[in-house]
Amino acid sequence: MQQLIEAIVKPLVDYPEEVRIETDESSNRVVYKLFVHPEDRGKVIGKQGRVAKAIRTIVYSAASSHHKKKTYVDILD
Repeated sequence: MQQLIEAIVKPLVDYPEEVRIETDESSNRVVYKLFVHPEDRGKVIGKQGRVAKAIRTIVYSAASSHHKKKTYVDILD
């Protein structure tokens, strides 16, 4: 799942080397924490959160086929 998120996010940002994803997994949920350069945060979120929503939709769809846990994507800097 981390590779999917990286494949989506890295082409969008100016500092792809600073894209980092951490996974926080518990018994009933998985949280992917996406860290990007502070200047790239707006690009990843997009106008009115449209890009972030699209990223989350793709990740949720892909995650539902892999495991039955609730999946979240948090965008941090």
